[in-house]
Amino acid sequence: MNTLALGSDSRLLFITRGLRLFAYGFLSVVLMIYLTTLGLSEKKIGLLFSLTLIGDTVISLWLTTGADRRGRKRMLIAGSVLMIFAGVLFALTDNFLLLLIAATIGVISPSGYEVGPFLSIEQAALSHIVPDEKRTQIFAWYNLLGSFATALGSLFGGGLAQSLQHFGATPLGSYRIIIYVYAGAGAMLGLLFSRLSNRIEVSNQPAAKEELLLGLHKSRRIVFKLSALFSLDAFAGGFILQSVVAYWFHVRFHVQPAVLGAIFFGANIMAGLSALTAARVASRIGLIKTMVYTHIPSNILLIFVPLMPNLPLAIALLLLRFSISQMDVPTRQSYTMAVVSPDERSAAAGIAGIARTTGASISPAITGPLLAQPSLLSLPFFLAGGLKIIYDLLLYRSFSLVKPPEEKSK
Repeated sequence: MNTLALGSDSRLLFITRGLRLFAYGFLSVVLMIYLTTLGLSEKKIGLLFSLTLIGDTVISLWLTTGADRRGRKRMLIAGSVLMIFAGVLFALTDNFLLLLIAATIGVISPSGYEVGPFLSIEQAALSHIVPDEKRTQIFAWYNLLGSFATALGSLFGGGLAQSLQHFGATPLGSYRIIIYVYAGAGAMLGLLFSRLSNRIEVSNQPAAKEELLLGLHKSRRIVFKLSALFSLDAFAGGFILQSVVAYWFHVRFHVQPAVLGAIFFGANIMAGLSALTAARVASRIGLIKTMVYTHIPSNILLIFVPLMPNLPLAIALLLLRFSISQMDVPTRQSYTMAVVSPDERSAAAGIAGIARTTGASISPAITGPLLAQPSLLSLPFFLAGGLKIIYDLLLYRSFSLVKPPEEKSK
């Protein structure tokens, strides 16, 4: 990564990415188990997860579309405060209404992956301060770091819960400690974001007022079309949140938290390596082909995970799936930044991210009742895999001929 010559702001954004994803992975392995230990039904948990993502959509829309005007650093710090709020309230109460408030207003990740305004604003900031020709490579390393951090968080979260229980803590008490650590990570994020310089800010030069819609002007059509497709992909992904997959392994094979942490440590390491490989593949065959040609096989593997007759085979297929599943992430991010005007990048990243969150917010409410029925426990895997393949085919049909600038000369 030395060849990327990261400046001080870029390094800080990489550090905050790593800390945040560590906290998300740390929490996600035990979050659903914690909520069931509180006495919440699977249906209530599904509703809670959906409202978590719906609230994230509204908050992120406000923070990301106003980031250029109000200040990117200020909006990142505001997101950190919401992360602290959600973590503290989740740890302090078992009241379902208060949990709904924390989930809706605060920033908390059931999936182990990005939520809140952070990703969109950081992407826009990185695109602003790194050379265009390094954009996909930077995003690949950025995603690699996130996957490694999520993997370590999953490992440490599951391991800490089991260790605390071994030394006499109740299961509920051990899970609450993990949630307090999550809130502490939010406080650390706020401190790190406060050290960013004004180099990440941009002089706002919008198009004529009547031409703007959510910060977009001439790229409006392509951003909305991409966002609709990304929403479908995220809707499919919402059936297999990391918390849900962890719960499936727990119910199907009676896997304990420490082993769950190890499984998702390996899975996220595989995902991170696949993201890094994506930049090299994309330089040869293009961003759209990289997204589609790797995503379809990964989703076929996903469909086969619940069909495995024993735990070792299920784990093996899950890890194989993760080894190619994230190659579309840095390429998707880079493609979105490449095909819009520079003064629309913050808005485009925000809208695309919010579209994904909106899609992902719906499916957990469907997943909850499915998990409550033993005969339907594996159905989320089939729904997710099938819908994601449909997304891949639609994406290729719609955008295979829309080339980013770096591919037009090839």
